[in-house]
Amino acid sequence: MATEVVMPKQGNSVEACILLEWKVKVGDTVSTGDILCEAETDKSTIEVESTAEGTVLALLWNEGDEVPVMQPILAVGDAGESYTAAAGPAPAAEEKKAEPASAPAPEAAAAPEAAPAVTAESGLAASPRAKQRATKEGISLDGIAPTGPKGRIIERDVISAAARSASVSPAAKEAALATGAALPETGSGIGGRILMKDLISRGESPAPAAAAAEVTVKPVRGVRKVTAQRMKESLDTTAQFTLNAYADARGLQNLRNKLKNSREELGMNRVSINDMVMFAVSRTLKEFPYMNAHFSMEAITEFPNVHLGFACDTPKGLLVPVVSYADVRSLKELSDESKRLAAKAIEGKAQAEDLTGSTFTVSNVGAMGVDTFTPVINIPEVAILGVGEIALKPVGTGGDDVTFVPHIGLSLTINHMAVDGAPGARFLKALSQNIADIELMMAL
Repeated sequence: MATEVVMPKQGNSVEACILLEWKVKVGDTVSTGDILCEAETDKSTIEVESTAEGTVLALLWNEGDEVPVMQPILAVGDAGESYTAAAGPAPAAEEKKAEPASAPAPEAAAAPEAAPAVTAESGLAASPRAKQRATKEGISLDGIAPTGPKGRIIERDVISAAARSASVSPAAKEAALATGAALPETGSGIGGRILMKDLISRGESPAPAAAAAEVTVKPVRGVRKVTAQRMKESLDTTAQFTLNAYADARGLQNLRNKLKNSREELGMNRVSINDMVMFAVSRTLKEFPYMNAHFSMEAITEFPNVHLGFACDTPKGLLVPVVSYADVRSLKELSDESKRLAAKAIEGKAQAEDLTGSTFTVSNVGAMGVDTFTPVINIPEVAILGVGEIALKPVGTGGDDVTFVPHIGLSLTINHMAVDGAPGARFLKALSQNIADIELMMAL
């Protein structure tokens, strides 16, 4: 009897995986533990192992499909055994489930003959509601394919036509109604918008398709979908505001130069400015426990240790690896751990435990030339620190004298439901001072 292998569950938050590549085909013999395919979750790339042994009878999904977890992906059984997929809920329309690979492809059904085109002159073939809707939408009945009884245009036909012609300039729409000119499928405007110059006179050939701008449509799924959902949830469920400040960066730059030129066997050469900022954050949070916390409408939970998340730009999108117990790690240990986690995230090998449990998050976009910005809180945390570039700022030295000193931009977004402005400002001030005195912080 055939055995179905399901897409395994990858943590409580993963609802579906994208099937990237099949490693087997119908007719192959597999054993328990063999790799069947690669799949992508919202956090990493995984290899799906076989939980059965025998001959592959059917592949139930295509490469690129978004497969719900715990749904069958493949059938294994005896060689020559027939297999029919069990009835179940159909996948979403945009990600249709593939027919079993072992089953012959059904013959294409004959396409029904197109209903005769109804022109504006044969207005009796359109329902009154269709005519009213066409007038409201500003489109002609000419060229609308009818679906009503006896070739009659009904309101839903007009609605469909209006949706297709939504990207038409008002001038082009008015001219088409007045002159009876036909609208092309796409126009030469941005995103294929139909302009006056794109109107087609009766009897003339349509403009070349190459004249229309190409539009790329990408499905929202994987990391992008999860990020979109979390960002919207963060803004919908919290009261966020951002405080901006600058910290004297001379200490960071001096220490970075010392470490870069230190003996290689010390292993400090790769310590970055961002590592130092994260180190300062982990120590400053210990002074302000209300910032190292999670918020819910029922309670605020403060944590005794700092588990520091950091935003990581990966080929799949934004991920947030977590350096656990950052507050008790040395600068070198924090640097090594953050680089190890970042490498796993970029390679698509991060596991669920690498990306969960943060109590505070740091997002650094200074390398892109950003000064200050408004980072979005990684809920349920109560705050997030944005780190900008190091740039020269004028500083008074007494009298009318001014000198230019390198400063690093800091943007602290706070959930006002958990932390008020003054306590947040006190934390940011202390952090700025600790960053300026980074070498002293390391001595504590």
